[in-house]
Amino acid sequence: MDAIEQWEIPTNWKWVQISELGKIVAGGTPSTKESSYWGDEINWITPADLSGYNDKFILKGAKSLSKKGLEKSSAQLMPSGSIHFSSRAPIGYVVISKEEISTNQGFKSLVPANEIFNEYVYYYFKSAKQLAEKRASGTTFKEISKKSFSLLPIPIAPYNEQRVIVYKIEQLFSDLDNGIDNFKKAQEQLKRYRQSVLKAACEGKLVPTEAELARAEGRDYEPADVLLARILKKRREKWNGKGKYKEPAAPDTTELPELPEGWRWTNMESTGVVSGGLTKNSKRNKLFQQMPYIRVANVYADKLKLEDISNIGIKESEIERVLLEKGDLLVVEGNGSLDQIGRAALWDGSISPCVHQNHIIKVRFNPTKIGKYILLWLLSKKGRKEITNVASSTSGLYTLGISKVASLFVPLPPLAEQHRIITEVERRLSICDKMEETITESLQKAESLRQSILKKAFEGKLLNEKELEEARNAPDWEPAEKLLERIRQEKQIKENSNKPTRRKTHG
Repeated sequence: MDAIEQWEIPTNWKWVQISELGKIVAGGTPSTKESSYWGDEINWITPADLSGYNDKFILKGAKSLSKKGLEKSSAQLMPSGSIHFSSRAPIGYVVISKEEISTNQGFKSLVPANEIFNEYVYYYFKSAKQLAEKRASGTTFKEISKKSFSLLPIPIAPYNEQRVIVYKIEQLFSDLDNGIDNFKKAQEQLKRYRQSVLKAACEGKLVPTEAELARAEGRDYEPADVLLARILKKRREKWNGKGKYKEPAAPDTTELPELPEGWRWTNMESTGVVSGGLTKNSKRNKLFQQMPYIRVANVYADKLKLEDISNIGIKESEIERVLLEKGDLLVVEGNGSLDQIGRAALWDGSISPCVHQNHIIKVRFNPTKIGKYILLWLLSKKGRKEITNVASSTSGLYTLGISKVASLFVPLPPLAEQHRIITEVERRLSICDKMEETITESLQKAESLRQSILKKAFEGKLLNEKELEEARNAPDWEPAEKLLERIRQEKQIKENSNKPTRRKTHG
């Protein structure tokens, strides 16, 4: 065993290799083309069955083998209580079987000797993921071989201590899990609160309306109707496209809910200029002018991820249409998933010049600050519902086109009211962000604490003096060396009994 991978353990413990604790078993998969190999007779698991699986014990996987399938593959039936460690894709899932079970080739399993407490080994395997990964090999994906798995070092405590250590681990993990559950509940409450803030903002219930303030202060104000007329006028004045200018179509609002005084329903096309981006193809690689461009992978809900930015070839005649300006609203056209379609964020101008691909739809507003309010609307539940309502679906793939984004309904408040709404939303959500950051840090600390508990457990430092004394005063207590010697003797007896006897020959 590698000395570097061992640490100091109590004098009555013993470092051994996994192979010394029982029988190591690899798995197998019968031909999937032969239906008679599959059935409900033999329990069988794959690493995929453990994805998101948090229980210590497992009964069966998603698929089962027939007896014939077991015979026709390298899979082996193991007794209940066997410990199964995923050895590839990924390395490190661990589970104990509640019944007889077999596995596919993605596992290396230990059928432990009677003197070894399987739950003790289970938790050691939980702590040994990095060690196993270090001993894995492979190019396409890493895998730990049966031989390497067999040679993994493990510190064995006396049997009584194994049980007490497992009890202490689970006691501490239970307290930890309760704390984690509370943090996750707090995260869910924050999500609900965020949505309640956005809902109130887009219904005129978060701050006093401009109409209410104007009456109270005895002044006039600019309602959304006038604001919209001003926006459309600026749009006509700036028109330099080909052909006759076409006024955006007014939306049909007959079935939409009533809005606060001074607000009005409109659509995205009426509040800004909606346009598509550049289609990437091999021809663009040959163009002289190259510019950074924004892709679907860069745009998330109210967030830009700009660590990975590519360049694209562009013609001079295309630049004006696709060049980004600070304050532009970027909307993801679609990536096949309904919950991800319509992700939207405002361009921050941090990369200049910069353009956008065709799967990102751009909306440019004048005045620019309208974009921030409309983003809040798109982030709200009602705004998300509006996006999914207009999304097209082909074979389960959802997408938004330019015309779909242009037709999205928007509840438009007066501009002064929008500014107050944005300020109040940002104030409240910044508090949420700080709380979320604290919770995330606490969850990370909890996971580190979980690993720390396991580390102490297998260093012999988890139990206090009283717990150790109780374990060592048990009448059947013995050092690890004795139980390991007994395991070796039992293994030798079994091997000898399995050896074929040679018949004597008489000459």
